[in-house]
Amino acid sequence: MADEHFANKSVDNQESRSNNLISSDPGDQHEKVPNQHKIFTSLVAGGVAGAVAKTTIAPFDRTKINFQVSSQKFSTKAALKFLVSTCRYEGVGSLWRGNSATMIRIVPYAAIQFTSHEQFKLLLKSNRQDHQTYLPPLERFLAGSFAGVSATSATYPLDLVRARMAVTHKDAFHTVQEVFIKTYRSEGIAALYRGYVPTIIGVIPYAGISFFTYETLKKFHSG
Repeated sequence: MADEHFANKSVDNQESRSNNLISSDPGDQHEKVPNQHKIFTSLVAGGVAGAVAKTTIAPFDRTKINFQVSSQKFSTKAALKFLVSTCRYEGVGSLWRGNSATMIRIVPYAAIQFTSHEQFKLLLKSNRQDHQTYLPPLERFLAGSFAGVSATSATYPLDLVRARMAVTHKDAFHTVQEVFIKTYRSEGIAALYRGYVPTIIGVIPYAGISFFTYETLKKFHSG
């Protein structure tokens, strides 16, 4: 009888532990992950996601930049003509010209943005007394905005390098380092941050709304 009682008690304990795992809030389980692990996974996941996304759309990004710096009016027909002529006279690979510079910028940008977003969320949650899994709307927006400003500020000069390598002739610049050196010698260090303030003004609502939407949809999905 003693062995049977012990066996039944053991089964009950196992079922109880299983039920606790099944019924526990996924958000609570996520919060138990050590913060240093969150930082590492956010850096890696953000960097890889940014690299894959930017490499995929690189030809369209170069097309967009071409129309931004030229006087030619944009149209779908003109964009397709640009893509075809670029492939014909410079080769298909030229559509990804400057992509290495883009990777140098977008990998740290995406990594910093995703990581800082997680850290700002933790910071904002630590100032609250209700210990809710998700932040209220305003703080969701603020966490995204702070993340966007942090990432943009840290990588802004690399965006200038990316743009110049994408639109200039391939003989003008051969390496990222050459763009930095020539820009610094001819225009000064301030040129690397030209347009910083209006960019930040645009990033604040853009990143804020992006992460606000992401967090809100995640909240609805989790029920």
